[in-house]
Amino acid sequence: MSTPPTRNAILNLYASTLRASRAFSSYNFRQYFIRRTKSNFEQIRNEQDAAKLTAFYNEARKELAVLKRGAVVNQLYGGWKLVVEDQKPERERGVN
Repeated sequence: MSTPPTRNAILNLYASTLRASRAFSSYNFRQYFIRRTKSNFEQIRNEQDAAKLTAFYNEARKELAVLKRGAVVNQLYGGWKLVVEDQKPERERGVN
């Protein structure tokens, strides 16, 4: 049996997954993956079983790779911003 991931490794994976979730340009996808990430890592928070921790960590690493690829594709084909998103003010022509 392999050694379970350290607390630090799990926290780094959590931070990387949140960072990848925030990279989506689409508001709905971005919010969904942020909620999903927090929920998944909350479920494993107090787990002590080494086998479950290892399985969770390996699965989460695979999901992170998929999430990163999905974020890149979403950025390529991102659409208009929604009303609920922060809008950058438009610059007028000739104003510096």
